[in-house]
Order: sequence, then structure tokens, then C-alpha cells
Amino acid sequence: MDLLTALVDKGLRRELPSREEALAVLATSDDDLLDVVAAAGRVRRRWFGRRVKLNYLVNLKSGLCPEDCSYCSQRLGSQAGVLKYTWLKPEEAAAAASAGVAGGAKRVCLVASGRGPTDRDVDRVSRTIAAIKDQNEGVEVCACLGLLSGGQADRLREAGADAYNHNLNTSEGTYGSITTTHTYADRVDTVQQAQAAGLSACSGLIAGMGESDEDLVDVVFGLRELDPDSVPVNFLIPFEGTPLAKEWNLTPQRCLRILAMVRFVCPDVEVRLAGGREVHLRTMQPLALHLANSIFLGDYLTSEGQAGQADLDMIADAGFEVEGADTVTLPEHRAAGVCGTHEGGCGGGGCGEGAGCHHGTAPHATDATDATDAEPAAQAVPAARTDLVAVRRRGAGTDLPPNA
Repeated sequence: MDLLTALVDKGLRRELPSREEALAVLATSDDDLLDVVAAAGRVRRRWFGRRVKLNYLVNLKSGLCPEDCSYCSQRLGSQAGVLKYTWLKPEEAAAAASAGVAGGAKRVCLVASGRGPTDRDVDRVSRTIAAIKDQNEGVEVCACLGLLSGGQADRLREAGADAYNHNLNTSEGTYGSITTTHTYADRVDTVQQAQAAGLSACSGLIAGMGESDEDLVDVVFGLRELDPDSVPVNFLIPFEGTPLAKEWNLTPQRCLRILAMVRFVCPDVEVRLAGGREVHLRTMQPLALHLANSIFLGDYLTSEGQAGQADLDMIADAGFEVEGADTVTLPEHRAAGVCGTHEGGCGGGGCGEGAGCHHGTAPHATDATDATDAEPAAQAVPAARTDLVAVRRRGAGTDLPPNA
């Protein structure tokens, strides 16, 4: 397929595809799916080989959030039966983090619900970072605390944080229909604050909240402009008790097309297969490893993930290997601080460059044999599969051991 040949060539050169090409990937047919995966897999292997980076989530503060993000089980007014607890003590968070590291996690992601941290919260997280690093030599720590205010990113960096996560989640055009208590611009500003402080930026999306193919391309192109080092791709978990509880429209094939599109647009960044992979990809998860070079190990913030050992077995069975702590994740040109978007770099602030649950449903792309000349087609919406959602009842904040 000429489209895929062109996209592979561009990906190997770190060249941005056109919007039309990105949309065409989403519009490819199921008959062409393996060709799409193979093509994007060539780009993934060029920059990351067969390595899979493992990340582990620790939910420092669960529920009780004043924000109204429609996808989130911790949102204001949520009726989802998730755990609710205030800040974990540093030693509790460190114990949870150590379980993930023992399972092979290279990065620990510290997440707290809420609009954003107070200065006292930053002090608390700083002590937690110190406790984790004292117990786990060489571990990376990423903070995800919501919207940052002046100087907080610098303080987190000084405390030893390596990265900061704040997802864009959806396109600027649809953002207001998903969240009203803050804006898309607020999220962009926080990512830029993290970058300016010298933190590695982590920012991604949630696929499947009623957005169009155009919206998906918009948010991924927005991420490319921000140029984060890592892009988590989440697939909505429609929790009962949230406004998006009935959004069960994703198929495994749709998820793979989305991941391939992200890889072509962001060829040399850490593309992370994040929340919702077990629910929506199901038995096709191993194929996604040909597109993403990073996954979360074990449970998510408020939902149970695949057993940690099952993740490790899946990686080995698919012919991949867990990335070691002594291996630099990013390609040399990015690890050295050079922008991954343009040859020669763009300076320290990226090329222009959540808190949020790592969850995700969207209208299906049109299936067409010719991706460049797709005709609209009606798509059947699968029946709701609420039996697939398992609310997290173990790990940090509980009396049960973590899943890692």
C-alpha cells in the first residue's frame, strides 16, 4: 500500500505525516490491519528495538476530586464505587512502588486526584519521591498531580522527580464537552511548565469519548507540537456512575489503528499502551506491542489490570524483552536533549509543546479498501460489556497486596 510505504519512510526520518495520511490510517479496513501493524512496527523497531518499558502506578490520593472530567471515576459527583482515601504516607507509597519495581517496572508514576497540588502537597510528594528513591536505586519517578502553579515544577525537579504527566486527553475542539472546570489551554500550560523546569514531559490522550477521527488526529498533532518524551494512549473504561458509562464503541481493531496512527505521527517518542488495554484489546494485546514500546504493569488508578506475571509472559511470548534499568529508553537524539521533531533540535522548550485517570470510546473509523478514498459507512455499536470492568480493590490504600 503506497500510504504505508510513505508513512514508514517518514517515520524512519522523523518526518511529520500529513493530516490526510493520519486520517487514512484510521480509515483503513480490517483486511489491511496486519499490514498497518507491520508498517508501524518497522518504525517502532527502528527507534526502540524490541524493548518494552514497564511503568507502575501508585495512586497517592484516590477519589474526592472537584473537577468534572466526564471520563473519570474520581470526578465530582461520581457514583462509581472506587476507593476513596487521602494522601498515602511516604513509606506506604514507597512500599507500593517497590512492589512494582520488583515486578520489573523501570518508572513509578505517582498520581493524585484533584485540580492541582498546593505547596504543602508538593512538599508531601517530595518526601514520597525521596522515600521511593532511597529504597529503589535508579528508578525513574513521574509525578501526575494536576495543574501546576508557579515554581511547583521546579520544586518537583529539585526533589528528584524525573518526569511530569499531564494528558491533553482530547482535542481542543471537543475539550469543553468533556470537562468544564478547566481548559485545554490549562493542560498545555502545565506541560510547558514541566518542560521549562527540565522535567521529561509525559502527555497523551484518551481515545473513545465520542470524538471523530479528525479530533483524534487533532490531539495527536497537538501532542507532536508539544513534543513530550512519552505519549500514553488510553482507551476509555466506561465506569458505571460516570457520564460516559454507556460509551462502549471500541474494537480491538480500532485500538490498533489508533496506536499505529500515534506511532506514525510520533515515531521516536515512548508510546505507552495505557489504561483500557485489557478491556478493549483483549486477546490482541500482543499485537499492540509492535506499536507501543511501553506499558503499565498491573493495576491502574481505580481499575484492575492484567496480572503482572501475565504481562511479563505476554511480552516474552510475543518476542519482546523488558527494558532494563541500565538502558536509556529514548533514542540518542532525544536522550541528549535534542528535539525529536526536527533535525538539529529546537532548543530546550520543545517544538511549541493527567492529572487524569488512565482510562477510554469513539465512533469507528470507516472501513474501506482504499484508505485514501474512504466512503462513510454505518457501524454497529457493540453491546455494553460492563462485566469487563473490575474496580481496583487491592494495592496502595488497601489491606491487600498490590498487583505487580
